[in-house]
Amino acid sequence: MNSSVMLHPDWSYRSVLYEMNVRQLTHEGTLRAAASRLAFLRDLGVDVVWLMPVHPIGAEGRKGSLGSYYSIRDYCAVNPELGSMEDFDAFVSEAHRLGMKVLLDWVANHTARDARWITEHPDFYVYDSEGRPAVPWDWSDTAKLDYSNRAVWDAQADAMEFWLRDHGVDGFRCDMAMLVPVEFWNTTVRRLKRTKPDLFMLAEAEETNLFEEGAFDACYAWEMHHLMVDVAQQRTRVTALRDYIYGDRGRYPRSAMRLAFTSNHDENSWSGSEFDRFGEAREAMAVFSFVVPRGLPLIYTGQEVGYDHSFAFFDRDPIASYEVNGFTRFYRRLAALRHDNSALAAGELGGEMIEIRNNAEDCLMTMVRETPDNRVVAIMNLSPYAIRAEYGTGIYAGSYTDAMTGAEYNLPEQVAEDMAPWSYRILTR
Repeated sequence: MNSSVMLHPDWSYRSVLYEMNVRQLTHEGTLRAAASRLAFLRDLGVDVVWLMPVHPIGAEGRKGSLGSYYSIRDYCAVNPELGSMEDFDAFVSEAHRLGMKVLLDWVANHTARDARWITEHPDFYVYDSEGRPAVPWDWSDTAKLDYSNRAVWDAQADAMEFWLRDHGVDGFRCDMAMLVPVEFWNTTVRRLKRTKPDLFMLAEAEETNLFEEGAFDACYAWEMHHLMVDVAQQRTRVTALRDYIYGDRGRYPRSAMRLAFTSNHDENSWSGSEFDRFGEAREAMAVFSFVVPRGLPLIYTGQEVGYDHSFAFFDRDPIASYEVNGFTRFYRRLAALRHDNSALAAGELGGEMIEIRNNAEDCLMTMVRETPDNRVVAIMNLSPYAIRAEYGTGIYAGSYTDAMTGAEYNLPEQVAEDMAPWSYRILTR
């Protein structure tokens, strides 16, 4: 497929994304308090803030004390527990003042069971055999929308346009994007780009047809994430990650960006923090998520301060302490690595993986990403074993900067060195 069908905003190629869980980020749990954290995130190196849904939450079938962000009562309003529409606008204005973009989480597949549309547009819904709005999957606090009704398409597009036109958002992260027809996304995005030509769209899905007409700029790399966890827990070896990267080249257009992460709200709340899932591999896998080909790296709420906690999903459970520490400095270095090296750009502008063959390929990943003006060499022991690493660097030998320490480093033509478990070296030139 010709990669020219994917036209991404200029700002997106080297961006670092941050998923903001407003409810848990601050003790107040409000948009106003969250806005005060934006300068911290800008200093961290965050370029794009993805807000989990800010809409009013349904009461019928509500889970926990506050309910699910993804049970939406009104697409064109702000949850009063988070603040007002004026608070939302102030948040977006502050993000823009600091040079950051804002993505709004969009739930197109379903609404709350007591959403406005249930009474105003009952024909918008799928119904079960007893005449009640159907429940998708086991999400008992939601009601499935009927995309055979084109009026649903128009109403969704109207609501999305409202946030773009009147409230300044820069794009959308689209929840479970594969559960609605791809034709809806193709049609709607064409319309939305008339309002905002540099619209950015991220799909929580991996279906390749999401890119066929350019509706999405990026999609999740769920499969890769689960492989990363499997490598960390030694259910599989690094060869599986290598095979994935090669396979990904054939599945998607080169321009397709892939969201790379060690945590997000689903993984954190339902599978434990990255400390639980990755253990001693946590740091190395975070680095991998910033250097993997085509990757668009994500930081989730709390990772920037090393908060080792699985957030309650339906209740208030705020971060206990929030201040600059070693984890903050680690992510600052990764963000700077991303910003300073064109070879690490996502999509078609970044360098593909060039392997340096080595003597321990079930443990060791040695690769180069390169553009005409930049080269990044990643040497990573993605295993719990101390290994003797041996490989020839050939044309890639020479002087580099160690991206994580800033020290000068000479990469010889023949390398023979001991590498500790889960250790890495990222070299740039």
